[in-house]
Amino acid sequence: MSHPIRKALAFAAIAGLGLTACSPSDVEDSDNGTDAGTDTNGGESGGDTITVGIKYDQPGLGFREGNEAPEGFDVDVAIAVLGELGYAEEDIEWIEAPTPQREDLLESGQADMIFATYSITDERKERVDFAGPYFVAGQDILVREDETEIEGPEDLDGRNLCSVTGSTPAENVREMYGEGINLVEQSGYAECLTYLESGQVDAVTTDDIILAGLAAADQFAGQFRVVGNPFSEERYGIGLPPESGEFCEEINEAVQSLLDDGTIDELLAANTEGVEYTASEELNSNIELETCS
Repeated sequence: MSHPIRKALAFAAIAGLGLTACSPSDVEDSDNGTDAGTDTNGGESGGDTITVGIKYDQPGLGFREGNEAPEGFDVDVAIAVLGELGYAEEDIEWIEAPTPQREDLLESGQADMIFATYSITDERKERVDFAGPYFVAGQDILVREDETEIEGPEDLDGRNLCSVTGSTPAENVREMYGEGINLVEQSGYAECLTYLESGQVDAVTTDDIILAGLAAADQFAGQFRVVGNPFSEERYGIGLPPESGEFCEEINEAVQSLLDDGTIDELLAANTEGVEYTASEELNSNIELETCS
């Protein structure tokens, strides 16, 4: 089965991104209390839809502007996985899945599954199930393309580092590598990249794939690079309602197939085109899938 690979990235609205994205006015999402009402037994029966939660404000991963079709690596992986299960792209209903709402969306039945840079953790597994992971990210650093002195967090002493207010990545760097880093907090990563572009900060930090997606946006293409020295491990899984059982196993089979045939690598490359980025081979060479409960 062939799978669509979106190579065009339309991120003109990146400069207006903050911590919270707005859903299209006519798209049903988590705020209106609408139940998914879908059948997750596969798309072969015809007419069935499945509701998938994604980020709307992460270029290169999950991005949606107005009523346009969503784009990004998470979106493309979701389409490919569901294609393996018999769903056509038109069978998918997309809803926004902000970080604090993901477990609630799954527990309430408003989402059948979530692809949203959703790291698998023991705490989250107490509330929801996970399939995957389909990718393993690592916290990394983004610098200007011509920066030659910063190749890892140990090189940030005395430097200005930007991250989002209230986030953990910048604090991780400071705890691990000392207090000499000058933390500059902004309301969103788009603002951090603007600061990096102008020279007001020396680096930006969060998950490597998020950095790559941001840097691949049209307005920043060719200006930045991910240093490629990850210092954490974030296993991006597929969030599922509790006790998904057989459905979880089917998704894992689909994910394994897409890892084995190189489809996920192709989707990653398509969505990070235009920025110097290579996923960590150490983290992604032998991904072990979750055991479905």
